[in-house]
Amino acid sequence: MSALTTNESDALPQLVGDFQPVDVWQAHINRLFYGLWGSRVRDFYQTFAAADYRLGFALAEDYWRQCSERIKTQNAEQAAAPLMVMEWGAGNGNLAACFLDRLQELDVEQVVFPRVTYVCVEQEQTLLEQAKQNADLAKHQSRIVFECRSVEDLATYGEGTVDRIICNELWSELPTKLILRKDGEINEEHLRPNLNEKRLVDFPDWPKFVEAFDKGDLETLKTLPAFLGDLVWEREYHPVEAKNFPFRRTVMEFLKGIDEEVLVPYNVGASQSIKEAKRLLASDAIGFSSFDAGTADARVLNDPEKPCYTVQGGQFSFMVNFQLLQEIAMHLGIRTGIIESQRDFVARSMGAQVLSVMDLLASHPRPPEGEPWQLDVFILRTLEAVNQTYRAPYQRKIEFPITEGTPPKERAELEALLQALPSDGVPDTIAYLTEAEIRKAMPALEELGYDEEGIQAMLQFPPQPVDYTHFLFSGQ
Repeated sequence: MSALTTNESDALPQLVGDFQPVDVWQAHINRLFYGLWGSRVRDFYQTFAAADYRLGFALAEDYWRQCSERIKTQNAEQAAAPLMVMEWGAGNGNLAACFLDRLQELDVEQVVFPRVTYVCVEQEQTLLEQAKQNADLAKHQSRIVFECRSVEDLATYGEGTVDRIICNELWSELPTKLILRKDGEINEEHLRPNLNEKRLVDFPDWPKFVEAFDKGDLETLKTLPAFLGDLVWEREYHPVEAKNFPFRRTVMEFLKGIDEEVLVPYNVGASQSIKEAKRLLASDAIGFSSFDAGTADARVLNDPEKPCYTVQGGQFSFMVNFQLLQEIAMHLGIRTGIIESQRDFVARSMGAQVLSVMDLLASHPRPPEGEPWQLDVFILRTLEAVNQTYRAPYQRKIEFPITEGTPPKERAELEALLQALPSDGVPDTIAYLTEAEIRKAMPALEELGYDEEGIQAMLQFPPQPVDYTHFLFSGQ
């Protein structure tokens, strides 16, 4: 096929695939995304565990306290038995390293830590290799097991063998269907990918590109220009037989509370993972925790304008429907579920009020408007102020991408600001800060226009309609 130019009348978005259910395309795009960009995930988005230590520390503190209480009711054999902790979606290994570091530090009498085996489960080989190379995790090598597999592929681990499962920002990436009721039928969203017409000139051998895309031929795609961020998706809604859904009765009952033609996520992979977690957890297990962005609020789920997913670097990230997942957990006989904000869990576990850096930025009464690079300056100046008093227990230079198109002079100033930030300072822009750390930095923050009243209000502010949420259940 001859090359198309953006000036030709027929240079419209060109098909690169057929209509298929959302979860089918989600799985395909995830494979391409991690295959092509797995080593640069943090260029596209941050997670609360990729660089910060506070979620890992909070989980360790919570685990140590619960283990310590449980030991008081156990006999000598039970109190000395091995403990298996699993992390699903282990990513770069930072959360595992922080969890084990803090648990070892807390366990002065060595009654818990020496018994722990920590299993890092990660489906993406590129990410698992990052975990294996993590210097902070390497010192715990004797108690780490790496598993390159999905959470649906854990049959080699026996029933009732696991004490704790941590699932961080994974549910939003597991297979998810988008469904709605219409005229008494269940309809499912289907997508069809096209390539943005402006990019067609970059692919003169169009059949080669389409074939590589269809087959997931990463070796060929790596030789071609980047394209994931320029895919254009068409949508259709097709009737579907609900009998094919896992937990179909629970899903059907849930949909009765949703208005017709209001689209809602059905996190199929997440629901299946709850079933697998129940199988794996011991009867007296500390339990399962998932952290992800979503809502359990029926009013939000019934809002036709809610964001069902976002696209970052071409990859889909779905809102987690915690209300439906809670109902599925009850269907499975789990009656100890708790849903709370992630920030509340971290604050409670640490015994200190916390805000993320993004929360702090949002508390400013007059954030900058204008050129995008001005926001970069604002963020880096805020980090500079907080770093006057903040000290992390790890040496991690912050990764901060400066906005493309920043003028040379301003770019040089931003790069100088970035270089000056200490390696034991705030590790990324969604790291947690304690109230005490913010208060100590208040003089420097006030010079940037922050006010203590606004920050205090943010500390008391309830969770957003769609927010980072903690879903917990214990062993049965």
